[in-house]
Amino acid sequence: MIELNIKGEIRRKTVGISLDNFNYSTQLIICIVAIFSLYIGYGYCQEWIFQIEILKKAGMFITLIQFFFYTVFGLLEKSCNQIVGRKTPMKSYYVLSLLTIATMGLSNASLGYLNYPTQVIFKSSKLIPVMIGGIIIQGKRYGFLDVTSCVLMTAGVISFTAADFTVLPSFDPIGILLISGALCADAAIGNYQELCLKKYKSSNAEMVLYSYGIGFFLLLIWNLLFQPNLVNLIIFVLSNSQVLAMIFFFSLSGYIGILFVLHLVRTFGALLAVTVTTCRKALTIVLSFVFFRKPFTLWYIFAGFLVVCGIFANVYSKQRKQRKEQRTLPM
Repeated sequence: MIELNIKGEIRRKTVGISLDNFNYSTQLIICIVAIFSLYIGYGYCQEWIFQIEILKKAGMFITLIQFFFYTVFGLLEKSCNQIVGRKTPMKSYYVLSLLTIATMGLSNASLGYLNYPTQVIFKSSKLIPVMIGGIIIQGKRYGFLDVTSCVLMTAGVISFTAADFTVLPSFDPIGILLISGALCADAAIGNYQELCLKKYKSSNAEMVLYSYGIGFFLLLIWNLLFQPNLVNLIIFVLSNSQVLAMIFFFSLSGYIGILFVLHLVRTFGALLAVTVTTCRKALTIVLSFVFFRKPFTLWYIFAGFLVVCGIFANVYSKQRKQRKEQRTLPM
């Protein structure tokens, strides 16, 4: 069983060794192979699930099942790490669970209206709401490279959306609103998680367990109140072993995948982690066109290139700032 301890270390508990016992080259290869394999599987399962007609507009129901599995995984991880008690106040977890629901629920729901590659492009452009929020809320000022990266990402997202509007007769702007809401929540959740981790020194296992556990019950209430087809959806999933298996692997691959991403960031730095995850997203988009029949236009390539350039411009800007800060540190 793979788990994450308080320090963010991935361990294979069954054999009692950690990735840190391998040399750096081996760790890097393991992380890259795991991230590509798990997240390509995650993307395939997600798109496959939302190809089914009865599940196409049931994003919040799929998120409910996903939160159930994540809660179980969180319980197992906390038990294996022998973590007892709770450090973060419940009111913080209520806020965190609502943000998590908005991030994952709206993202899943958007697939009922959006082309899957378009959703991936939007999710790759989280910097846009982060920068806008930083300017409006905190009065931050950004440098030329940061502004350039935001402009490139915005242009890429607009181009990809315009291509969808051109080639997809079923294009629905509701999907754009849903994924935009998910992006805004995702931009907020990272800052709030970091605040909770630093202020209360809580473990990742505790944060996962409580945020997804509370979120599960909130989603259950939402589905009971606003999902008129709930009974039919439950019967459909439970009576179809392939669908249930796909949702389980969809949840498991996402949960384990983030552990390897965290290890990659901790061991090799954000630049390499962003490079790996960006290449993975690019491959996911290509495979989406291979495995699932959909219209294609060269505008998708151009738009994707703009977003990738924006991502690397932002990463390069951060690296420059870190180097300057290191030079100004007293000797």
